[in-house]
Amino acid sequence: MRWLIFVCSVFMSFQLQAAINVGYFKNSTYQLVQGEKYQTGYLYNAAGPKGQLHVVTLDWPPYIGNSLCNKGWVFQFAVSLLAEQGYSVFIEFLPWARAVRATELGKADILMPEYYIEDSAPSDYVKDKTRREVLALSNAFSGGEIAFLKRKGEADRYNGNLNSLKGEKIGVVRGYQNTPKFDAMMDNNEFAIVEAVDDLQLVKLLVGGRVNLIIGDPKVLRFTVNYSDLSKPEKVTLLRNIENESLPIKYNHLYFALSKNKPKWRNVLSDINRALYMFENSEETNRIIEMGSSECY
Repeated sequence: MRWLIFVCSVFMSFQLQAAINVGYFKNSTYQLVQGEKYQTGYLYNAAGPKGQLHVVTLDWPPYIGNSLCNKGWVFQFAVSLLAEQGYSVFIEFLPWARAVRATELGKADILMPEYYIEDSAPSDYVKDKTRREVLALSNAFSGGEIAFLKRKGEADRYNGNLNSLKGEKIGVVRGYQNTPKFDAMMDNNEFAIVEAVDDLQLVKLLVGGRVNLIIGDPKVLRFTVNYSDLSKPEKVTLLRNIENESLPIKYNHLYFALSKNKPKWRNVLSDINRALYMFENSEETNRIIEMGSSECY
């Protein structure tokens, strides 16, 4: 019996450890990147010759999430890219606003995944600076659709032109980039904005009647409700009472945002862009997306 308990314990420990590991293919050879729990996050490729990078991210399933069994394809993609370029990676999940603040102030090296940031977008954390003055964006990689969601059964409010929504009560997640034009109009107070702390609260604002529209990635919003700690009846109520507006806004690519407060950010940016090209050219990006989206089933 003791032997059986020991074997089971070892097996479970292996499973937990293996679930943290990340792998990718290079020249048809599988590269395993060892991971471990570290401080308040995870550490990969601990002996990376180019030193450690502190990467901050958020719970944004199905793209990335600390509670996902594989942490999501964006997590695996980021670790693979950086490890391939010789970096040790300390990756930490934070509320989005805290993650943005940490990177803009130079307390973290990389914020991801980020949407495109307009040159004029102001920083909330660095006085008299734009976000692009304190952050550098990598080349783009695969992302998702951005759309408005409404309460089910209500008439569309969005006709394809954002000017049609001037004065409209719209819910957003604090600190999120959405689309350049929407964000510019929001900063100009052309909408009646209500802020949520996360995607789940955003859906609750809509269903509760506090806003008439919410903006975001529909796939993320529905996934967040499904995998929340809410009871099944609460989840059903939320999901049954939301639907997409007929017209999407746009497709948003994703980016890595690097803190310009770090002395070697230009070298890191060059390495990331090189790896993005390599992974895209070899179709490893698509493989990671497909595998990272299906491993949990």
